[in-house]
Amino acid sequence: MLAFVPFDPGELVDVPAGVDIEQVDATSGWPDSAAECEFYVPAYQFSQRVVEVLADMPSLQAVQTLTAGYEHVVPYLPDQVTLCNAPGVHDAATSELAVGLMIAAQRRLADLVRAQDCGTWDQQMSSSLADRRVLVVGAGNIGRAIQRRLDGFECEVTMVGRSARDGVRAVTELPQLLPRAEIVVLIVPLTEETTGLVDASFLSRMPDGGLLVNVSRGPVVVTEDLLAELRSGRLRAALDVTDPEPLPGRHPLWKAPGLLLTPHVGGASSAMWPRAYALVSQQLQRVSAGEPLLHVVRGRDRVGLP
Repeated sequence: MLAFVPFDPGELVDVPAGVDIEQVDATSGWPDSAAECEFYVPAYQFSQRVVEVLADMPSLQAVQTLTAGYEHVVPYLPDQVTLCNAPGVHDAATSELAVGLMIAAQRRLADLVRAQDCGTWDQQMSSSLADRRVLVVGAGNIGRAIQRRLDGFECEVTMVGRSARDGVRAVTELPQLLPRAEIVVLIVPLTEETTGLVDASFLSRMPDGGLLVNVSRGPVVVTEDLLAELRSGRLRAALDVTDPEPLPGRHPLWKAPGLLLTPHVGGASSAMWPRAYALVSQQLQRVSAGEPLLHVVRGRDRVGLP
């Protein structure tokens, strides 16, 4: 079996006999051996190029993303190919950024950096993260990681998932939960149900001065509805993702009041790589042993060597 990975194959452990590995990044070149590739790990880039090449891989059996989200792969995935996502790879990095955005927004860090640039001593009181009521919308791996980190900041955290279960409220309860939520964190996958979830109705239920933090996907939020709330000064936001993305240079979000903006870097930290290497190593071992693949979101769970 030939596998393409976007990093140094030497980072993988216990590579099974019979598995050959090439380092390939579709954004910088495409080898002739693509016709023989059976297991493909796209580069960690939100570029169409890394998934457009699926059409050039006639022997392909499985795609292993380095992202938890996989909606960008599905339109290009051949019917016979298995798709696996990467839960766990970004739990640490994305939850860390989510908490960082909350602290930065609450403690006015962006304003203080601008004041530093101007040589201004801007000493003011600010709001804490401690004692805030935080609603985490999305109770998957990353949502739980955010919850664990917030526990150390003395917050009151409420988790929301697709359905109610122990320690998790149902998404249908959002109209009753939002008026108490001083901070709302979005960490849901992008699906038909979550696209446009955060619209004018959702935002209108948040209390005055509330903070919306989006570390999921941009289209979960209706951009124009959020802009209206920001321009009114009633709500604040911290966004790691936007719709559209990447954000055009003249887009009004760049200058929206009360907004802290980062360029989709939630998973882009050193923390992702050891976890990514471990996952790909484990998947290749499973392929070789004829065991079911982990985290299958489309297709068969067994592929590979006879």
